[in-house]
Amino acid sequence: MPTGTWDRLAPARRAAVVAAAEAEFAARGFSGGSLNTICREAGVAKGSLFQYFTDKADMYVYLAEQSSERIRSTIEAAAAELPWDTDFVGSFEKLVETWVRYFYGHPLERAMTAATNLEPDPVARTAVREAVNRHYLAVLRPLIERAVDTGVIRRDADTDALLALLLLMLPHLALAPHVQGLDPLLGLADGGADHAVSVALTLVTTVLEPFRINPT
Repeated sequence: MPTGTWDRLAPARRAAVVAAAEAEFAARGFSGGSLNTICREAGVAKGSLFQYFTDKADMYVYLAEQSSERIRSTIEAAAAELPWDTDFVGSFEKLVETWVRYFYGHPLERAMTAATNLEPDPVARTAVREAVNRHYLAVLRPLIERAVDTGVIRRDADTDALLALLLLMLPHLALAPHVQGLDPLLGLADGGADHAVSVALTLVTTVLEPFRINPT
């Protein structure tokens, strides 16, 4: 996480560094991202960069955290408007639709999500996934617990297994419509947002049904 020097930096300088780093990592990932390019685009010396962050991985995790917070804010706002207690499944489907459509309209968040999920460097991948998964679980776990409490999900269901499936599914639904080759079966990249949402809702049914008290 950033140092105290970063916290004391002028807001305009912080914004310049973040913008340059997001653009570089979104385009090239952690492994391919160049600190020299970030410094040049932000107008800072490379030595100054290491006064703001411990190392390159530290900066990468920070940016992933910031991106995750922006995504989470949108999803939580959408979730707050849905009738979970009277229609959990319909509400979950609507939230997944919001999720899929979000990445059509937010190319930077889509690129950062791709960078964090497809990063080949094991050290960076582990650190960034830990940061990102916290946000997924902070949103999803209370919803699943609510479904158990309201009688939608069986009380004997393995909710950790359900959450694990959702953690696999949601990044895929965010990226596969935009990255050729991630989806070899469902044609997520072959149509627009409406098609991707339709496929996503089919997957939601497939994932949720084994855990429901009264599956359809």
